[in-house]
Amino acid sequence: MTPAPLAARLSIPGGPLFFPVTAYGPDGSVDLDTYRTHVRRGVEAGAAAVFACCGTGEFHALAPEEYEACVRAAVEAADGQVPVVAGAGYGTALAVRYAALAEGAGADGLLAMPPYLVVAGQEGLLRHYREIAAATALPVIVYQRDNAVFTPATVVELARTDGIIGLKDGLGDLDLMQRIVSAVRTEVTGDFLYFNGLPTAEQTQLAYRAIGVPLYSSAVFCFAPEIALAFYEALESGDEATVTRLLDGFYRPFVELRAQGRGYAVALVKAGVRLRGLDVGEVRPPLHEPGEDHVKQLAQLIERGYALLEREPEDTE
Repeated sequence: MTPAPLAARLSIPGGPLFFPVTAYGPDGSVDLDTYRTHVRRGVEAGAAAVFACCGTGEFHALAPEEYEACVRAAVEAADGQVPVVAGAGYGTALAVRYAALAEGAGADGLLAMPPYLVVAGQEGLLRHYREIAAATALPVIVYQRDNAVFTPATVVELARTDGIIGLKDGLGDLDLMQRIVSAVRTEVTGDFLYFNGLPTAEQTQLAYRAIGVPLYSSAVFCFAPEIALAFYEALESGDEATVTRLLDGFYRPFVELRAQGRGYAVALVKAGVRLRGLDVGEVRPPLHEPGEDHVKQLAQLIERGYALLEREPEDTE
């Protein structure tokens, strides 16, 4: 797939962007059958794209051969219905290697995550992502977070780079993002995609939409796709009552529960998938499983979220 078709498909998604967890069997090895089931169910539930082996999918914990197998399985499960974007990261050489593995496995694009550990200057970051883009035919989305934070001028140069089609923000600095959007809009011809990549992005999406960032990842879609889809549709249609009801009754409490443990942005999501009946196994080290009480609270919260979908808007008045 060339950059333009992927960008076009992502720019008008028609549903949440799905970041599946990676399934492991009882012995800790990757369970590709369960993973295919998880991905297929997400696509059938209304996902607009599958982002395989990214943060929620524990990219950091996968060996290269496991990564390639998972990306291939995601492509098989998606069956051409929606695009599959694969994570790639670490240093430049390894990121290029993962890009080649993803391309060989049939992925439609890459989410280029921050380089491993080092805090680099803007010149080095720009060279890093340009070398990734030059090494693959796959369109690249750059992930801003942690040690990969860009000035507006750097994002302008990224947007001018062949093969780089967008920026996913996991930093949460709205002032910086507004300046980035403005700079690219002013200085670059053509469309450039923006994604809200904060954990539980629904919580902040009203603000991101206001500054010109319409797309967002949904970890909740992994275990409660009906809730995630209802929120997405309410946001798109301007149904403020439903948006508010779900933010106040489900998403804010979920974010507060997620904050109770390090790594819960992944571990709690995986626990949610298990609670909904699909045994995707536990997280791999260095992440750890949520405590029993937290899992119990999650189960109650999921039940409450689904109950909110059955309420009529006037019930909130």
